[in-house]
Amino acid sequence: MCKDIKLINNLAIILVSGGMDSCVSAASAISDGYEVAFLHVNYGQRTEKRELRAFHELGDYYDTKKRMVVDIMHLSAIGGSCLTDDKIEVPNANLDNIDIPVSYVPFRNANILAVAVSWAEVICADTIYVGAVEEDSSGYPDCRRSFFDAFEKVIAEGTKPETEINIITPLINLSKKEIITKGMKLNAPLNLTWSCYKQEDIPCRECDSCALRARGFQQAGIRDPLEPS
Repeated sequence: MCKDIKLINNLAIILVSGGMDSCVSAASAISDGYEVAFLHVNYGQRTEKRELRAFHELGDYYDTKKRMVVDIMHLSAIGGSCLTDDKIEVPNANLDNIDIPVSYVPFRNANILAVAVSWAEVICADTIYVGAVEEDSSGYPDCRRSFFDAFEKVIAEGTKPETEINIITPLINLSKKEIITKGMKLNAPLNLTWSCYKQEDIPCRECDSCALRARGFQQAGIRDPLEPS
């Protein structure tokens, strides 16, 4: 049945956290000619409500009919990350760090991809877009292209024989500056995105994510639409 549907629909699931990278990843998929389905995962992160709001605003912007929000709160129960454990402080930015940072959520992307693959089998999507970026991963092991290559093999082994699902990482080798430039060219609504690890009202401008975003806009010579006027 899916083979027949794929002849009609070129469908891709986009992992949409609500951040800038997932926004540009979605814009890339649409530019590539895909019909898109947006997937968002709540896992107990500090800024869960703000990220969910960004997800829905991006979905509205792109008039995305297929949307799914999934809770995988076991990642919060497991802890081990400053994003999911209030007892672990979110540190100030250190963009020169080469070690795995405390913001790493253990094996998060594998958990999220598992949900995406399950949904893809049901709605007959043959592609998953992930806005992973190696530059700002600070050593996140599940944000490397080699990880996604390995996961594609897991998909092939663990799904129906006729299932073919590819993972596309359109930003994987780009700098934040290049992602912003690409987003502007694709008319991606960067003003609707949220990057801060710590706060949901205004960006803290202290965490790694805020610092990477600020540096990217500065290097691109573009004003961040979230900056106060």
